[in-house]
Amino acid sequence: MKEQFKKFLNEEQDPKAIEKITSKLTDLLMKGEEVGYIAVQKKPAITVFPDSIVLTNKRIIICKPKNLGLSMDFTDYTWDDIASTFVKENILGSEFSFGTKTDLAVSIDYIPKIQARKIYTYAKEQLDLLKNPVSTAAPIQEIVEEAEPEIEDEIEEVETEEVTSFAEILPAAPAVTETYEPLPTQPAGERKLSDLSKEELFDKLQNYKKLLDNGLIMQGEYDAYKKEILSYM
Repeated sequence: MKEQFKKFLNEEQDPKAIEKITSKLTDLLMKGEEVGYIAVQKKPAITVFPDSIVLTNKRIIICKPKNLGLSMDFTDYTWDDIASTFVKENILGSEFSFGTKTDLAVSIDYIPKIQARKIYTYAKEQLDLLKNPVSTAAPIQEIVEEAEPEIEDEIEEVETEEVTSFAEILPAAPAVTETYEPLPTQPAGERKLSDLSKEELFDKLQNYKKLLDNGLIMQGEYDAYKKEILSYM
């Protein structure tokens, strides 16, 4: 389990805090639940027992040590209960907060800026999944399957003689191969993604998200941009 959470130590997370959370999460995660990101509070002074926030594909978990770190309080909120999320960047760290559908406001301050941006992006993605679930493929397939027998019946009604006569009169049409020019992945003169900082990459991802929300790009285009940008972060 500890090996699984080593990937969350690359944005200045406190290793000791991550280790304590890891030992507790073993018994807390539900079946099919996966951790997406862990952010750890970092106050200006030395924080012996920092608060942490864990984001999974099912909920947000607030972790607060108590009794000099010997025990820990966990408070969780499922994504269905969350109405909105916010990030406020201050001079010393950032404040991540979210509101529930019951008008409850929860916030954690002194989160390092990079970590705050990561949890904000992950939270937005989970909320978007709730608003736009992928569930249209099965109904469309059923409609096509129901329509196929009718199309086959119509084809069977065509007389064989007519088909033969047209085949004799009309010459075979040459095969036409349609070609499509690939869309440019990067406008001329724009800096390469590999040359951008993490903050610039994050801003670019947010811009693509705004284009998607405004209907200026398709979901597939946004997913491709997102995958490419995240590979450099």
